[in-house]
Amino acid sequence: MSESKLNLFSFSGKTRILHLSWFAFFLTFVVWFSHAPLMASIRETFGLSDQEVKMLLILNVALTIPARIIIGMLVDAFGPRRIFSMLLFVSSFLCFGFAFADDFETLAMIRFLLGFVGAGFVIGIRMISEWFPAREVGLAEGIYGGWGNFGSAAAALTLPTLALWYGGDDGWRYAVATTGAMILIYSVVYFFSVTDTPKGSTYFKPKKNGAMEISSRGDFFLYLLMNIPLYAALALLTWKLGPSNLKMLGDAPATMIYASLIGLYIFQTIRIYQINSHVFNAPVPEIERYKFKQVAVLDLAYFVTFGSELAVVSMLPLFFMDTFELSIVQAGMLASGYAFMNLVARASGGLASDKIGRKKSLAILITGLSIGYFVMSQIDSSWPITVAVLVTMGCSFFVQSGEGAVFAMVPLVKRRMTGQIAGMAGAYGNVGAVTFLTILSFVSPSIFFMVIGGAAIVVLAAVLLFLDEPAGQMAEVMPDGTVQMIDVA
Repeated sequence: MSESKLNLFSFSGKTRILHLSWFAFFLTFVVWFSHAPLMASIRETFGLSDQEVKMLLILNVALTIPARIIIGMLVDAFGPRRIFSMLLFVSSFLCFGFAFADDFETLAMIRFLLGFVGAGFVIGIRMISEWFPAREVGLAEGIYGGWGNFGSAAAALTLPTLALWYGGDDGWRYAVATTGAMILIYSVVYFFSVTDTPKGSTYFKPKKNGAMEISSRGDFFLYLLMNIPLYAALALLTWKLGPSNLKMLGDAPATMIYASLIGLYIFQTIRIYQINSHVFNAPVPEIERYKFKQVAVLDLAYFVTFGSELAVVSMLPLFFMDTFELSIVQAGMLASGYAFMNLVARASGGLASDKIGRKKSLAILITGLSIGYFVMSQIDSSWPITVAVLVTMGCSFFVQSGEGAVFAMVPLVKRRMTGQIAGMAGAYGNVGAVTFLTILSFVSPSIFFMVIGGAAIVVLAAVLLFLDEPAGQMAEVMPDGTVQMIDVA
């Protein structure tokens, strides 16, 4: 960590790790969203109904919620180098399976499993936090998240052309398989090109695995409370696929899933108690404490930032098409401006967090997000299209900058659990998407935007009232028992 500042044109030291990691994340998003721009061809090949297409879209995000929690635990325990390489390697074969599936059942099952690749984001958060000091971590995490997140837009821009280049009815299959080959090769490249920490640094691991460590009785119950929405979102997805909606699941399978979710929550509660039962017997030493409310507020902030981004990206092309009577191609091009903001917005949010303060910058950005969505709720056919697009991109800037500000703070809560904290916050982003898209199915787009704006006001209150500005240092215990102090400000 001898470099004094971040030089993006360098490919050595910490900047090299940043470039290698954001590109790994970029590839995971290319694979995760590889089906979306090719859905018309996939639908034609398999003769899919509208309900089956919807089922594939839902299955693509369903597993990502628990996956981000699980991957967060694994990366803390085994290190980002091994886990990122493993995720890329395994996902490549799932990608091949999707590309060459010969029936809808296989296609749906593999699409469900590919939701796991969406957890790749969490891994790089821990990797970047190990290589960059607190004064730069916001910008570095913002670049990692923003440039990597652009993978979904890259897939939309390139895969249809690649499928046409391959040609024939199976062109889409070879296009998807190409993305699988890319991550297979890169899994090897990444494994042999990075290390978990700079030379001489210690990689701190949780004392116990299976759940997050907490510091007080109050934090124990807050942790249990914050886990409920994760299971509720999966129950909501089951309901959408169940007999009262898409009818893709019968009564018996749906009931079995509900029972399994309840059982898993009970099991996790028991595991959390096993790991943290000591807080009911004696106070945790001051040097090892952290405030779980920091995690809870960051979860909610990501719920309203990344959650709204995923939801709006899903509906915006159709919204533009219906509102301004555009072709689907024109609407898609205009709506892409929302996603393109990722290239600069996340990094801007991270940089603001580094320069003007974590809490202040997050509060400002969530305020802008809320105002942006309230303005978007007023868009109708009387608006000039140019103004509507500019308003949308302006709102998107605050949304994605807010995401950068959230993950500028995640690594500064408790170093040895950064993966788990990032995993939980990331999962809340998917919970937000499921929640907002479900609301959209019952209301008009105008009300949908107003609901997001209102949710942002609630989260803003939580930030102002409960989030603490990181200050001073955090303590981590070395393997030999000595204590290392890590700057967080």
